[in-house]
Amino acid sequence: MTLLLVGAGSQAYREYLLRSVAQEYEVHLLAERAPLWEGPYLSGHTVVDTTDVTAMAEAVRALPYEGVLTWDDTRVVHTAELARLLGLPGSPPEAMLRCRDKWATREALRGAGVPQARSELVTSLPRARAAATRIGYPLVLKPRALNASTGVAKVDEPALLSARFRLARGATAPGAVEVAPGDVLVEQYLDGPEISVDAAWYEGRMHPAFVARKECGFPPYFEETGHLVDAGDPLLSDPAVLDVVSAAHAAVGFTTGWTHTELRLTAEGPKIVEINARIGGDRIPDIGRLALGVDAALVAARVACGVRPHIRPDRHGVAAVRFHYPRADCIAREVVIDTAALPAAVDTALAIALPGQELRLPPNGHVSSRHALVTAVGATHEECRSALDKASSAVRLEVLRTL
Repeated sequence: MTLLLVGAGSQAYREYLLRSVAQEYEVHLLAERAPLWEGPYLSGHTVVDTTDVTAMAEAVRALPYEGVLTWDDTRVVHTAELARLLGLPGSPPEAMLRCRDKWATREALRGAGVPQARSELVTSLPRARAAATRIGYPLVLKPRALNASTGVAKVDEPALLSARFRLARGATAPGAVEVAPGDVLVEQYLDGPEISVDAAWYEGRMHPAFVARKECGFPPYFEETGHLVDAGDPLLSDPAVLDVVSAAHAAVGFTTGWTHTELRLTAEGPKIVEINARIGGDRIPDIGRLALGVDAALVAARVACGVRPHIRPDRHGVAAVRFHYPRADCIAREVVIDTAALPAAVDTALAIALPGQELRLPPNGHVSSRHALVTAVGATHEECRSALDKASSAVRLEVLRTL
């Protein structure tokens, strides 16, 4: 069977997904460049403008495809349009756009009465000030349709609003074309732990896979510095969490595919932060596999080909990922990992930064400021975190110069 894949993403964060899918499917890549690291996993590829749905459809008409999939945020709408054009399984493009457009998400959830942050859409600083007065401090500013926490910042008092509004309004990301830049959401700050729920969906029914507990750093920004998945996490079967996630998907019209939903566990109950209409990033599916034995990439591929998902954990552990950052903005010379010094519980230790790469800490850089990642497996949260702490001394960033 042939699966069409729209964009492969970065090697550090997506190769393990492609490796898994290629064990069961012939994968034909649609991308805007020829394959590099992706080559060994592909049965074929087409270099094509992946924002041009008609061009993609014409490029694959002679192939015996069964489904189409992407794990690129900026291509979920185009991929859904391609699925519709080719008569393949998936959610409506309109639902995908409601997930990409954070304001459209808010409006859909508000109309359905789904718990979420109070939010207003603004296009100028005076309007942001007025919205902040109505919502109250602390609050959060976020661009309307970016990802990876780009441009997102907490604002604790009025004196900080102006600078952080300029940050949110000026934030950009490659490929973000579905929504015009400049719109900013002024939102109520939701206090409480942040989690994510990765789940498969088939004809409107949710099949939860795993819950990740998120760790954030670099306040007032929301850089995701690590995640932890526990196979025994009670939230994976918590009715309050699952009901909110299910209601949110019904509100935006998502029916078939895979999503990564972010929530805050507030004193008033779980509230939706956002719905990402693709498989989780930040190696979360990898630690989900390590903790539960659930291969999210393979399940997502099967659903994209019209197969009802069957999620059956075959292990009961804990796994976590932690990202490494420089002490200050710099240009990397080399990332050195002393593999002999890594604890036995470490599964993967991976250098991310390339020689000569600029690493800029938030707010000037987010995911791109990381120079390494480490994953670990254990029987408890404490075992995982202890292994990650010990692994820190085995990872060294050599700096060419500071910026």
